[in-house]
Amino acid sequence: MSKHNALFAHLPILGSKRILITSLSVVVIAGGVLFLVSRSVATPAPAKPAAAMTVTVAPAAEAEWAALLEASGAIAPWQEAVIGAQVSGLRLADIRANVGDKVKRGQVLASFDADLLRADEARVKATSQQAEANRQRALLLKGTGSISEVEVLQYVTQADVAKAQLQTTQLQLRYAEVVAPDDGVISARSATLGAVSASGGELFRMIRQNRLEWRGELTALQLAQIKPGQRVRVELPDGSTATAHVRQAAPSLDAQTRLGIVYADIDSGSGARAGAYAKGSVLLAQSSAVIVPAASLVIRDGRNYVLKLVGADRVAQQAVTVGRRQNDSVEILAGITVGERVVVQGAGFLNDGDVVRVAPSTKE
Repeated sequence: MSKHNALFAHLPILGSKRILITSLSVVVIAGGVLFLVSRSVATPAPAKPAAAMTVTVAPAAEAEWAALLEASGAIAPWQEAVIGAQVSGLRLADIRANVGDKVKRGQVLASFDADLLRADEARVKATSQQAEANRQRALLLKGTGSISEVEVLQYVTQADVAKAQLQTTQLQLRYAEVVAPDDGVISARSATLGAVSASGGELFRMIRQNRLEWRGELTALQLAQIKPGQRVRVELPDGSTATAHVRQAAPSLDAQTRLGIVYADIDSGSGARAGAYAKGSVLLAQSSAVIVPAASLVIRDGRNYVLKLVGADRVAQQAVTVGRRQNDSVEILAGITVGERVVVQGAGFLNDGDVVRVAPSTKE
């Protein structure tokens, strides 16, 4: 067969292949169109995202807050009395006070065995009475010539000495009872039953009038803002707080620390204890503040944020600048305005743009 005839012999085959390919292409395109049409008809519109969680919200409010000056310092007794033995050589026979006891001025705290002093008192009293009788007799005979002026002077002197000895013995007898020098509370006790006293030996320590003070350490610039009567909020180690009032400030600064001491009397009835170290906030002038609940504040990557409610059910993460803190509230210096609502409960679990459900019981 010639080449010409062979070429024409293959023409029907090539034509059928082209027809087959073209048909398949049409089928594929038609199927795709039908798929897209059916998908557009069957696929519903995206549903609204489900609420992430139920939260409580609160509006940013405006309040009058005092400017604060913060410092730390020790809590110490206003005055601490050291109560010691005023006689020596006597045995401590009775102890009537212990640490923590509240005592009154003149109350007996302890007593020594005073039998020897009482015996001395009786002896010296008899001697004094005899010396006084001799003095009276000498004065009667004075000027009669039966007794010299020197003898009269001796009898008078002996009587005065005996009287002084009696007074000394009676004073020692009184000192055998250790009494409280003022109202207060016993802060320490070193008295031991049966111990023999040494004059001046410490027996008790007492916080006078149970008055404590906060001794805040302030810089020279801070001290310049301190005035008597200013209120101080003292944060105690147990988590509670005490209120104090500035009494006075030190007239000089410490040469080493360059800090000065402000003395603030702590109000009675607090849980403050002497020896504790506490942070204090001195309240200065009042100023307006935009405040939110402290629980609404979220710290992320070292910055402060709140989750602000946008519309009815969506939140937006808002960076804020934080100022003063008081109790359960915090001041916002920048980022939100009065009236804007922020998430309180659940704020830490939300992200920018989350949908939330606001609890119906929220009080705004």
